[in-house]
Amino acid sequence: MALIRTTKQCVTLTSPSALPSAGHFLWNKSALLQVNCQGYVSAQFMQPEPSKYTNSPTLEAASFMQPEPAYFSHHPGRFFYIKETQTSSPSHSQLWSVPFAPVANKAEKFEFIAHTDRIEWHIRNNDFEVKLTVRLHPDHALELWEFSIVNTSNSKRTIDVYPYFPFGYRSWMHQQSYYLHEANALVCKAISPYQKTADYFKQKDFKDLTALIAEVEPRSFEGRQSAFEGGGNLANPEALTNAELSNSEAHYEVPTAALQYTLLLKPKDQQVLRFAFGPAQNKSEIEQLRDAAFTSSNWVSGNDTSNKHPNTTFTATTPLPQFDHFVNLWLPRQMHYHKDLNRMTTDPQTRNYLQDAMGVSYLDPAHARDMLTRCIKQQHSSGALPDGILLNASSTLKYINQIPHTDHAVWLPIALEAYLDESDDLDFLNTPIGFSDSNNVATVFEHVCMALNHLALERDERGLSYIGEGDWCDPMNMVGYKGKGVSAWLSMASAYAFRVWANTCAKIEKNEQQEHFLSLAEQCNSAVNHYLWSSQWYARGITDDGRTFGVDADTEGKIFLNPQTWALLSGAASAQQKASLLAAVDAHLLSPSGVELLAPSFTKMHEDIGRVTQKFAGSAENGSVYNHAAAFYIFALYQVGESERAFDLVCRMLPGIDDDQAIRHGQLPTFIPNYYRGAHRQYPRTAGRSSQLFNTGTIHWLQRSLVEGLFGVRGQGQALYINPQLPASWESAHLTRHFRGADFKIHFTRSNAVDALTVTLNGKTLPNALIPRGEGSTTRQVTVQIPQTPK
Repeated sequence: MALIRTTKQCVTLTSPSALPSAGHFLWNKSALLQVNCQGYVSAQFMQPEPSKYTNSPTLEAASFMQPEPAYFSHHPGRFFYIKETQTSSPSHSQLWSVPFAPVANKAEKFEFIAHTDRIEWHIRNNDFEVKLTVRLHPDHALELWEFSIVNTSNSKRTIDVYPYFPFGYRSWMHQQSYYLHEANALVCKAISPYQKTADYFKQKDFKDLTALIAEVEPRSFEGRQSAFEGGGNLANPEALTNAELSNSEAHYEVPTAALQYTLLLKPKDQQVLRFAFGPAQNKSEIEQLRDAAFTSSNWVSGNDTSNKHPNTTFTATTPLPQFDHFVNLWLPRQMHYHKDLNRMTTDPQTRNYLQDAMGVSYLDPAHARDMLTRCIKQQHSSGALPDGILLNASSTLKYINQIPHTDHAVWLPIALEAYLDESDDLDFLNTPIGFSDSNNVATVFEHVCMALNHLALERDERGLSYIGEGDWCDPMNMVGYKGKGVSAWLSMASAYAFRVWANTCAKIEKNEQQEHFLSLAEQCNSAVNHYLWSSQWYARGITDDGRTFGVDADTEGKIFLNPQTWALLSGAASAQQKASLLAAVDAHLLSPSGVELLAPSFTKMHEDIGRVTQKFAGSAENGSVYNHAAAFYIFALYQVGESERAFDLVCRMLPGIDDDQAIRHGQLPTFIPNYYRGAHRQYPRTAGRSSQLFNTGTIHWLQRSLVEGLFGVRGQGQALYINPQLPASWESAHLTRHFRGADFKIHFTRSNAVDALTVTLNGKTLPNALIPRGEGSTTRQVTVQIPQTPK
């Protein structure tokens, strides 16, 4: 049996232990649910900052989402114990659990099924068929769980079912549990800890209750973790050896939520139990949530339209069905998650927010325009962009956004270019927008010019960009903290941003500004070639103390990916340098899961580079296959015509494309993670392991690479420009490109009958590869003939 099966709308995992960390995620407008195949769960909701409503059973720090989460026996989860109370068959296990943990029994059949709008388990064990389903309520931070069990034997069976939803350690100030009879709800009450008096007024309306609400009143309940587990453990809780749970409540003890149901099942009988679980502010809200939860429409498969996001940019049919499945369904879904929840934060980093806006341009240009506008409104009158974008009036800059970074302006013209390509909304450039620190007003065009001119000023006497406390690589924080260190990557990225903006200037006939920014780009490229080309590839930068790093003489961090990528994009690399750096990337950075960010990975602190060198070798920015940077490289390869290299890396990046890759990555093919473990020469056993983090700018760059590079269907003015770079092995492909209200049904085919790319629209051959938007019918039939690749 295949470990992973894919169908049009779902992915199925058939083992709970082969990929023990694999999971799937759901979200709505206010909540995020990450569910592990074994039943472990991480859940957050906004109030207005991200908050948890279940925790581990010991005090833990509340922080941002962590990479490679470790699941342990007491990790928060949603579990159902099943105990057969009357059985004449010795083969029937007395106690087991679904989905898998905590008992971890081996079932006859196990299926973990990731849908766009729900998660299901189908389990067969002891002549029972269990179907477990979770979905999010469309309007509330509320999990909806349905447990269905069928007796497939020919005997009458009596079982006890115990839904077990631990709350964990909720607060050192105040925590308790109690049963609310009016709502059939076992409730945990906690008070969010605080020290400052002012914080009381910020937190007094928090949703500090968490409720497990049952549709049907249970036989008994247990509200104390210690009483539930007793002298046993979670694989065999002492409370389940008794006829009933103790109906006890927690009084400043670790609370839990366990309910008991006794079911009598005749042969072929089915019983269904339903539960709602989530945060609330008070008793009244719990009762309202109960009413909202147990409405029949919430429990019908396919009736929930949330998390069903088709690829509104394109739908592909290629020789690779697994590729089609991912890019048509899961890639746009992950992009919509970023659009809807802004990475589950109220102050996304400016670089992240702008790159998310770039991707959103393909899904919803109007929303992308709103994102760009919000960002520009927060620009300083000096031209500098802030380190984070505040999404509401009460937001503050937190964590990484309190550390100044030097790269944010780079992303503004890049994101704006994608928006203009998709919308042709050149009028947006004339829109007047204010500043965050003055009453002045400037047009969008003027804002971008100011941002880039400010970026140009932040260079040293050589023309190289200062790195400060970090550029795109956040933890490269000690290269330039004394004010002298420079970044090769940022110098090249600035050159690329200047060139992109010069192209936009040309579109609106701003000739003087076009020349100005082209001149700045040339200055940056000249500087990096003079100071940072290191015989075979580009160095990463020069430290405060004048040491050039990322060169062959280094024993760690010898070569970095980003300077090589952006030398291709900026135009810094000559043909000879291009060939050399591509060979160096292949030799030093290429791995089975993609290109590593740097190599060899650092194994000790380098005080002139910084915190990145303290991260474990092969994790995150210290030499992982950091997919965001890998996507930059893929995009750059398409830009310079290296299409075979580019598509090879696309295939390496896609998760779980086959069973071997799925085992190496340890995740399902439903999202692209922030990184796969690198250092494949230093630590081959863990290389390729997924971070399991689905917050990543990778997806937007991958989408852009597919649109502009692989399929070559980019908006250009009022037309669609066709310039495909299909793999040589593809004889044909089909694409429906959704573009400005019309569907372009494009059939690509290789042909010996043509010597050059030939485009036919509705049966008429066009003089060039530009397809006019046109009027009338919203469907265009397009044939693209590609000259046959020489054998």
